[in-house]
Amino acid sequence: MALPSSLSYSYSTIKSTPPHLSAFRNKPLTLPSTYLRRRFSKPTSFRCSSSSFSEKHHNNANPSKSDDLVELPLFPLPLVLFPGATIPLQIFEYRYRVMMQTLLQSDLRFGVVYSDAASGSAAGVGCVGEIVKHERLVDDRFFLICKGQERFRVTDLVRTKPYLVAKVTWLEDRPSGEENLDELASEVEVLMKEVIRLSNRLNGKEEEEKDLRKNQFPTPFSFFVGSTFEGAPMEQQALLELEDTAARLKRERETLRNTLNYLTAASAVKDVFPST
Repeated sequence: MALPSSLSYSYSTIKSTPPHLSAFRNKPLTLPSTYLRRRFSKPTSFRCSSSSFSEKHHNNANPSKSDDLVELPLFPLPLVLFPGATIPLQIFEYRYRVMMQTLLQSDLRFGVVYSDAASGSAAGVGCVGEIVKHERLVDDRFFLICKGQERFRVTDLVRTKPYLVAKVTWLEDRPSGEENLDELASEVEVLMKEVIRLSNRLNGKEEEEKDLRKNQFPTPFSFFVGSTFEGAPMEQQALLELEDTAARLKRERETLRNTLNYLTAASAVKDVFPST
């Protein structure tokens, strides 16, 4: 069952590059679709029906303790928000204006969940968005800047009107055992720099060395990397749902290697046929 029309999202992104993408000189890392059509594990999702949602989540073999649950308003969007990433939004639909008016008088936090327009389903894992800047216009529309905070998993749907409210539990990465996370993060950073260098070269941009990691620990850096994979929301969602930093970095390393191979071939073709 698709998302009811009364629950469809209504928003627009502000026409500016989010601050977390500034390292790419206003060019987010858009990965070639050729290398994003692998058989990725399907992200967990739910449909906004109280009966079907409850049946799926109440049969969980490892139910969370009730004192671990918190209620969180949800905003389904056709994008994936990562911890530490920043997104600009313009809110103009009535139900979400009501949500924002409530949030601005409370803790300024809501849950962003990826919603696939084609299937009408929303992901079961999302990220808290905290309003860090806002502007209220005369017609009650809002301009917002939101920053990603902790991740959560939806366990139950509390209500659907005037907007979604769900019970959620917080997600944290598990210890990665003997994995050398700093080494993995360094490998991923090197690959990212090379991808950006070749991408700039192919697009006639100046090559400029950037400190992408900026002394981040491996876990937040892995989220930063995932936030740059724009144009591949299903892959971003899969990365968001992983609860192991090493697994996330390895997956990003594989995707970046494939992308680098693609760009290297494209660069070679351009050298042979400069006019193409």
